[in-house]
Amino acid sequence: MSALILLLLAAGPEAGPPVTLLRQAVADAAIAQVKKIDARWNPEQRDCAGLVRFSLRQAYKRVDPRRLERPLFSTATGPADFADAETMLGFNLTGLGRDERALTVKTGDVLAFRQARDSGDVFHLMLVVAPSDKAHGEIHVVYHPGEKDAPVRVGRLSELMREAPGEWRPVPQNPSFLGFFRFKEWTS
Repeated sequence: MSALILLLLAAGPEAGPPVTLLRQAVADAAIAQVKKIDARWNPEQRDCAGLVRFSLRQAYKRVDPRRLERPLFSTATGPADFADAETMLGFNLTGLGRDERALTVKTGDVLAFRQARDSGDVFHLMLVVAPSDKAHGEIHVVYHPGEKDAPVRVGRLSELMREAPGEWRPVPQNPSFLGFFRFKEWTS
């Protein structure tokens, strides 16, 4: 039997799948988009929040398909199948803090930014892919930059902290960095 099936059986029928399986499935789906964008990902939704939505759906489809029988997201008007970055932050994610060194950041967590623009605030999300053993690997982020037909990108969190333009550095000193977030569904 596969490890996935054994873990699901061990969890029991009412418990649902372990969150660690969902986290890994989210990471797998996001990283797969770096290699080649999946044709099932709606081209009109290929942006940072779209990558998060697509990766979540693919993870649940693989690990807990029954969860997709109801909408994945909450909005101001109730459950929904779609949530933009701002809505995800407001209704679906819980803040962990802004200093990665003081946190236990896990695969599937999200980094968030808000840029103030004349046309209104622009939000940006990135997915965390953390090594199973911090001593032998670095935390990476996977994200879509938002431009039409742009590829999904992956990079080391440590490089983003040092080398990104100031407004995109995930460091506590950056007022545009909102912090690290976790899906509320995964916090209980």
